[in-house]
Amino acid sequence: MNKYIGHPSQLYGVKETRMVGGKADGMRMLEVRNGKGLDFSVSLDRCADIPYLFYKGNSMAYISPCGLVGPQYYEGTDANFLKSFTAGFITTCGFAAVGSPCTDNGETLPLHGNIAHIPAEQYSYSVEEDCIRIKAVMRDASLGGNQYLLEREYLCGLNDNTLEVCDKITNIGCRQVPFMIMYHCNMGYPLLSENSVLKISSSAVAPRDDHAAEDIDKWDKIIAPQNGFVEQCYYHSFDGEPDVSLSNPDIHTELRMTFDRTNLDCFTEWKMMGEYEYVLGLEPANCHPDGRDVMREKGILKFLKPGESKTTRVKFEFRDC
Repeated sequence: MNKYIGHPSQLYGVKETRMVGGKADGMRMLEVRNGKGLDFSVSLDRCADIPYLFYKGNSMAYISPCGLVGPQYYEGTDANFLKSFTAGFITTCGFAAVGSPCTDNGETLPLHGNIAHIPAEQYSYSVEEDCIRIKAVMRDASLGGNQYLLEREYLCGLNDNTLEVCDKITNIGCRQVPFMIMYHCNMGYPLLSENSVLKISSSAVAPRDDHAAEDIDKWDKIIAPQNGFVEQCYYHSFDGEPDVSLSNPDIHTELRMTFDRTNLDCFTEWKMMGEYEYVLGLEPANCHPDGRDVMREKGILKFLKPGESKTTRVKFEFRDC
């Protein structure tokens, strides 16, 4: 117990709030503060993803032009995902589809699936001795179709600036279903600028397309915002444990990401250096964002049997540098 304070919320804790106005009106949010410099929001009506995240007052995330958008505005066709893509620190993509819109096995699939627009049907939070623990449950299921249950847990350090997300995804139906997941983690200004330093412990880097191949030797170079910049994606492979970091001496801050390769065996770097669309995606996944049809053709599409579960872990550490 801290004898200097009357209530723990003076230093750290979780507050439940609701958004007012615009397309975010009514959205349930958890505002989390660890008292060491980490402040972030959990969007309970959007897969318990994290739109805003600040370290010592500086934003770590990119927020897209549409801002916060409630799930009722989601258009699940083609690339209309982008109309409600907040981006933010974490947007979860999946589970029936990740990546480009396509038709696979007779099913028409939109960009990045729809799990990011599923509200939590259960949630809880607690402040423990060394962490803040948040749990949420999302159900993405349809009669006669795919049926997934996502059980999500966040652990936010109280003695350090760490944040870990652990997800358990279960096929709660009676049929085998495709299983694709990507953590669309979107780094933005002021963490991201032309003075930022990107390091990825990959053993091999492959361009997504010919345009990305033109700058393959500059995959790790961050430039100032460019008018008319066309996105570039790079696929990283790892021999050892993945270690990804982005630091910026201008704000004396480093973000480090690690993840368990057991069920996240792919990693995409999304480099978008456009004016007002200035974002670096660092994206652990079990697939590449080329569409489910391409993953099937390449023989790397994953599946969940009835009752089968997969667990994924991604950890972030924020520190001064």
